[in-house]
Amino acid sequence: MTQPAPLMPHATASWLVDNTALTFEQICDFCGLHILEVQAMADDLASSKYTGRDPVRSGELTNAEIERGQADPAYRLNMHKAPVNVSRTKGPRYTPVSKRQDKPDGIAWILRHHPEISDAQIGKLIGTTRNTISAIRDRSHWNISNIQAKDPVTLGLCSQRELDGIVARAAKKAGLVDEAADDARLGDDREALIEQLRAERETTVRVAHEAAQEAEVAAWLLAKRTAEAEGQG
Repeated sequence: MTQPAPLMPHATASWLVDNTALTFEQICDFCGLHILEVQAMADDLASSKYTGRDPVRSGELTNAEIERGQADPAYRLNMHKAPVNVSRTKGPRYTPVSKRQDKPDGIAWILRHHPEISDAQIGKLIGTTRNTISAIRDRSHWNISNIQAKDPVTLGLCSQRELDGIVARAAKKAGLVDEAADDARLGDDREALIEQLRAERETTVRVAHEAAQEAEVAAWLLAKRTAEAEGQG
């Protein structure tokens, strides 16, 4: 069973790099990071500088566990106390900064393919405002020329289950669902289509993730080589 990552993995990794003799492998395994990220922190090549967060003080590690790891490089650190996940119950859905620029594309896709979904449902699903939705619908959005309709699931703005649930509720409310007769006639085809779409989306997400990892490795190696060249000069 995979253990949870620290509440602030990058800050925790930075502290472990500066204050312990743990290996990069042990640190990246405990923090759930790529080993190149940890190496970049140690070499001061990380694009962002993190303020270290002491995992002993937060209760996520003990000094005895750190000492055990320092004594045995093959030892895998165990979380002492898992961080408490804070769930938001009010306000719009939180979207990572890196994903926010994709929201208009996801909204445009829903408006095109599922006009039966209400603005309130779109706002809750994507985490946006009715003004933004209206601007995209009537093409008055400031960036409308660059907006391209893209599946919000592929963009990572929502899950397939969330989208399917809202589509089903909206269709039922709009009277687009023909109860049992329609389900009996189209059930098999619908399920097959959903499975096909899910498989395509999973492939797209996997390819994008692999490309991002390759780009990250290439950028790190370039930064390291540049730093080494400057040091030799």
